[in-house]
Amino acid sequence: MAIHSMTQGPIPRQLLRFSVPMILGNLFQLTYNAVDTVIVGHCVGKNAVAAVGTANPIMNVVIFFIGGICMGASVLMSEYYGAQDLRRLKREVSTTLLSGGLFALVMSAVCALLARPVLLLIRTPAEIIDEASGYLHIIFAGLLFTYLYNFYSNTLRSIGDSRTPLLFLILSSALNIGLDLALVAGLGLGVRGAAVATVISQGVSGVLCILYIRLRIPLLRFGRGELVIDPSMLARTLNYSWVTALQQTCIYIGKLAVQGAVNPLGVDSIAAFNAVARVDDFAITPMQSIGSALTTFTAQNHGAHNEGRIHKGLAAGAAIGTAYWAVICAPIYFGAGFVMQLFVPTGGEAVLALGAVYLHRMAFFYLFTAWTNSLQGYFRGRGLLTATLVSSLLQIGIRVVCSYWLAPAAGIGGIALACGIGWTVMMIYELPLYLRDRAKRKLEEQEI
Repeated sequence: MAIHSMTQGPIPRQLLRFSVPMILGNLFQLTYNAVDTVIVGHCVGKNAVAAVGTANPIMNVVIFFIGGICMGASVLMSEYYGAQDLRRLKREVSTTLLSGGLFALVMSAVCALLARPVLLLIRTPAEIIDEASGYLHIIFAGLLFTYLYNFYSNTLRSIGDSRTPLLFLILSSALNIGLDLALVAGLGLGVRGAAVATVISQGVSGVLCILYIRLRIPLLRFGRGELVIDPSMLARTLNYSWVTALQQTCIYIGKLAVQGAVNPLGVDSIAAFNAVARVDDFAITPMQSIGSALTTFTAQNHGAHNEGRIHKGLAAGAAIGTAYWAVICAPIYFGAGFVMQLFVPTGGEAVLALGAVYLHRMAFFYLFTAWTNSLQGYFRGRGLLTATLVSSLLQIGIRVVCSYWLAPAAGIGGIALACGIGWTVMMIYELPLYLRDRAKRKLEEQEI
C-alpha cells in the first residue's frame, strides 16, 4: 500500500514524495486537455472546438465546486488519520460519500436544466449553441462519476497516498483519448462523442478507486450498517466544504472576468492571452500541488498535535516552491519567444511579441504563487478556511479590478502586472495572519 503517515520522518522528502505524483497528474491532465482539443478540432471542425470551448468554463465551474467539497472534507480525514482516530475517519468517509453522492445527483438535474439558459445568457452564437448544450447535458448527466473520482482521490490523499490517484488519472486520460478517437473520429459523434468519452472514463476511474480501496485498504472497508450519515459530522463537513467549494468556484469566475478585460484589446491580444494562460497553468500547477501536500501534512500533524513539525513543514514547502521558481524563472524570461511558439506556432509575430511581454513580467511574479500556495496549504490544513477564502477573493478581486484599470493603457502587460499586484496583496494579508496564528498557538501551548 502507498498510504503513509506524515507525522514522522524527514519533512522535505515527505512533501516531495507526496507532491510529485500530484504534479505529474496535473501536468498530465493539462497535456490531455490539449490533445482532446486537437482531436475534436481535426475530426469535427472549428464550430465543434468553439462549442466545447464555450461549454468548458460552465462545466469547470461545476467541477471545481465539486472538487472543493471533496477537498474540504479531506482536511478532516487527514486530521483524523493523523490522530489515528480510525473510527471517526471511517465515519467521516461514510458521511461525505453518501451526502456528497446525493448532492451530486441533485446538481446533475439542476445543471442539466440550466445549461441552455446559461449558454444563452453568455450570448453563445446560434450556430454552436445546440452542440454546446448537448455536450453539457451529457457531462452533467455523469456528475456522480465526477464526484466519486474526486471524492476517492481526495480520500486516498488524506491518508498519504497521492500515487494511486495519479495512476488512475493516467489510465482514465488514456481511455478518454482512445474513446475520443473511437467515438469522435471513428463513429462521427462529434462533441457529444467527446462528452460520452469523458463520462465513461470518469466512471471507470471511480470504479477502480472503489475496488482498490476495497481490496488494498482495510481501514476504509465498510461492513454492514457502517455506511451511514452522521449528522454531527455532516455539519462540520459542510462547514469545511462549502468554504473550499466557494473559493474554488470564485477563483475560476474571477479568471473569466479577467478575460473580459482582455477582449477589448483585439484578436492578437486574445490569442496571446489564451496561449500564455496555458503557460501559467504549467508554471503554477506544481506550486499548487505543493500547497495541497502541505494541507495533508498540516492536517495530519494537527491531529497528532505536532505543533513544531507543522511550522517546519510550511518552511520546507515554501523553500521547495522557491527552488522550483528559481528553476523556471530564467527559461521563461529569456525563452519567452520560444515558449510562445510552442503554443502559437502560426500565431504571427504580433501574437508572439505580446505573449513575450506578458511572460517577461510573469517570470518574476510566479515567485509569489510559491509562497501564497504554501500559506494556503497551511491554513486549509489548520481548518482556517475563512482565511483561505478571504485571501483568494482579495487576490482575484484586486486582479480583476487592476486588469480593467491597467489593460487600456498597458495592454497585455497590464494584465500581467495586475496578477502581480493581486498576489502581493494576498501575501500582505496572509503573512501577518500566519504570524498571529503561530503566536496564538505558542501561547496556548505555554498555558497548558
